Amino acid sequence: MENVIIATVLSFVITYFAIPVLIRVAELKHLYDEPDERKSHKIRIPTLGGLGFFAGFVLATAVCAPAQQAFPLQYLLAAFFIIFIVGMKDDIVGLSPVKKLVGQLVAAFTIIYLGNLQIQNMYGAFGIGELPYHFSLLLTYFTFIVVVNAFNLIDGIDGLAGSVGLLVSAVLGAYFLYVNEVLYAVMGFSLAAGLAAFLIYNITPAKIFMGDTGSLLVGLVNATMIVKFIEVAGNPAGTLPLQSVPAIAFAILIIPLFDTLRVFAIRMSRGRSPFTADRHHIHHYMLALGLSHGQATLIAVLSNIGFIVMACSLRDIGTTNLLLLTGGLAFGATTVLFYLKKRKEMPKPVMVPATEALDNRPSITKPKILRVNTESVLQDK
Repeated sequence: MENVIIATVLSFVITYFAIPVLIRVAELKHLYDEPDERKSHKIRIPTLGGLGFFAGFVLATAVCAPAQQAFPLQYLLAAFFIIFIVGMKDDIVGLSPVKKLVGQLVAAFTIIYLGNLQIQNMYGAFGIGELPYHFSLLLTYFTFIVVVNAFNLIDGIDGLAGSVGLLVSAVLGAYFLYVNEVLYAVMGFSLAAGLAAFLIYNITPAKIFMGDTGSLLVGLVNATMIVKFIEVAGNPAGTLPLQSVPAIAFAILIIPLFDTLRVFAIRMSRGRSPFTADRHHIHHYMLALGLSHGQATLIAVLSNIGFIVMACSLRDIGTTNLLLLTGGLAFGATTVLFYLKKRKEMPKPVMVPATEALDNRPSITKPKILRVNTESVLQDK
């Protein structure tokens, strides 16, 4: 418990005092996120926020990780540094989607292969139990890539990625603390504390963005913890085993995960790359309805909490049923948002006042009548 408390305080303090320095450096070096027609901000905002909570998170984790659980720590830290470099390069000079994907795969390989962490069982989801080794590896890589990009893609409005990342890491950290997985508890609370300090500067009006440096790190850390959560919570001999673990994991990540899978499906159905930018994310729909950044973020976080509570409460209905219920509710809510957005964007008929309509009526010209007067002269009337 002491490790977790020290890690939480250390991460928060380092991040809180690092962010103002990074804002000043970004201003001096002109490291900004430039506004354009697709982005919601109208002024240039510094993008080095991820560097601040990366420093707090890594230092707190390295200092407070228990010696008796140190086996995967070196590989985890190596993977976090890899994703940090990928994100930093993308923030400063730009990086193609292919190169970003390669960097993510290298980081995932470090954790999965060297750190010996993978999803080995589906616990009855769609009738699937223990997975063959190679399929297990493919599923784990897929999970890492989707979760990492999910947090990267929802980082579109002030506070959203940081708030959802804080919620997910705090929930997972609390579970690991309860089951005495101290290393992962330290990781969860360190990330949550760093994000809490970062959000002080990122809540509307944002003074700094986390950039890819931050969003990729948040995604990788949470992907690592969610895979470990499935392994630990699914073990019937564990301290706190949970039924329907894959469905609960899906509910914990519902906002970033469902949004990313849905957007990828939309893009590929239209023959486009899943990594091309558009305005089909859930937060874009909420902004189109006239909500502010803060309101959209609050709704997303509260919705995520609601899904977590629901999944934990209904875990006895079975993994498949809970997955279908969670996905169906998410799809239904997103569909409602989409149609509300379309309805708001429909052009409204222009109502013209009756007097104005009368004034604008086309004038009717009376036919001219030609008459012959007594003097036999044609006269126009």
